[in-house]
Amino acid sequence: MSDRAVGTAVSPVPLLELRGISKTFPGVKALDDVSFAIYPGEVHMLLGENGAGKSSLMKILCGAYTADAGEVYAKGEKVAITSTADAQTLGIAVIFQEFSLVPFLDIAQNIFLGREPKGRLPGTIDRRRILRDAKRVLDGIGFDIDPSVIVDTLGVAQQQMVEIAKAISQDARILVMDEPTAALSDREVELLFALIARLKADGVAIVYISHRMAEVFALGDRITVLRDGRRIDQVRPADVTPDQLVRMMVGRTIDMTYPRHFAEQPGELVLQVKGLSALTGISGIDIEVRRGEIVGLCGLVGSGRTEVARAIFGADPVTTGEIILDGKPISGEPDIAARRGIALIPESRKSEGLALLRSVGDNLVVSALKKLFPSRLYDPNSAQRTADGLIRQLRIATPSARQMVGLLSGGNQQKVVIGKWLAAGAKLFIFDEPTRGIDVGAKSEIFALIDRLVAEGAAALMISSEQIEICHVCDRAYVMRDGRVAGHLARSELTEENIVRLGMHHE
Repeated sequence: MSDRAVGTAVSPVPLLELRGISKTFPGVKALDDVSFAIYPGEVHMLLGENGAGKSSLMKILCGAYTADAGEVYAKGEKVAITSTADAQTLGIAVIFQEFSLVPFLDIAQNIFLGREPKGRLPGTIDRRRILRDAKRVLDGIGFDIDPSVIVDTLGVAQQQMVEIAKAISQDARILVMDEPTAALSDREVELLFALIARLKADGVAIVYISHRMAEVFALGDRITVLRDGRRIDQVRPADVTPDQLVRMMVGRTIDMTYPRHFAEQPGELVLQVKGLSALTGISGIDIEVRRGEIVGLCGLVGSGRTEVARAIFGADPVTTGEIILDGKPISGEPDIAARRGIALIPESRKSEGLALLRSVGDNLVVSALKKLFPSRLYDPNSAQRTADGLIRQLRIATPSARQMVGLLSGGNQQKVVIGKWLAAGAKLFIFDEPTRGIDVGAKSEIFALIDRLVAEGAAALMISSEQIEICHVCDRAYVMRDGRVAGHLARSELTEENIVRLGMHHE
């Protein structure tokens, strides 16, 4: 089907068109003869499993990669995109899922990095103007914050908003958004959607990568589906169903309800948290997790969910309260928690869950070195067998265990983070947003894996911003608000309505 046949654009000429794009990396053909057109004033959804080629296509679009074959046309004229500067000249701005902010600069400096207004004296920057311009951009996207705040002090959702502001400030005519709502609250998502509507009205073209079907149908004018580096089809939202899109993406039928056998009689107590408080803002936390059950920890972004997980794992110091594991108190650094059998799969996998410059195999076995090699004599063949087994079990898309883990897609990196704790034989798994940036096929696999872990006697505490996941996957859940546990929901009470009620309203 041709681009124009399904297009809703007002212009017959695309703002940008990629024709026959191919890109090969060692052992992997990332893109194979992919064509893709972007029209003004539309939201073009780009779907596909992790590893389908979405990120590679976008990196070619923004000049981070150069295609091995194919042509690029801007408004009908053939052009070359060989650098990020070329892309910026063409009005292309990209907001990647993994942030590109400089953590120890403030918001204003990040927004205008490399484009700072000059001061009166040679070599100086007009600080007053950069703050004023940054404030204008932030106000324009509905983000009420002081632009002089240091980025490193911001939460994930706030950093995402800074990324959006940075892209908007470049007066982009083509804006690429990679999972922009993955870490945003419902209110922030509303603001983003309103911003997208204004940008469309101004003739901006938006390429939107998402794994959330509701967003695909709420925002999309056209949908392109990639699988294994090839374009499978291009359709209008009105002409397709979510199930049909999933089949296009994965080549098979996926059960999106995440069914599982809930724990009728969970086992003995594994984790007991009593009156836990920390300098990170959590206070008086009481939580219990038993063998054979998945316990949800939910609430709005910023409610303290991640802070609870980090305190239990020893990543943040505790001021008061007790953490009891298998009947015995535990305190100290993360290495103590790991030795006792606690696993943390963190929200920020790149900065906290992986050694990006090491191989997939090294990352998979690093947490299990003492278990695999009790004599302290490292056996590379044994490590290789363990890594290869986990790669097969988790369906990690990698040429081999020797591939650098930083080169994998986001979803496959997340599988590696989970895999390293499987190798270590952990008994309490704390999952912080385990499906953030993960496609629907991989989500089902990850939930099946968590279900299998608890069925075999482990316990799981799962944080998720997607309430439907909590309701479909968890045996029960704690709802947080303002750093405290606002309530506990048994399986029979676990509905999206009850989660929202506890998480948003003071009683």
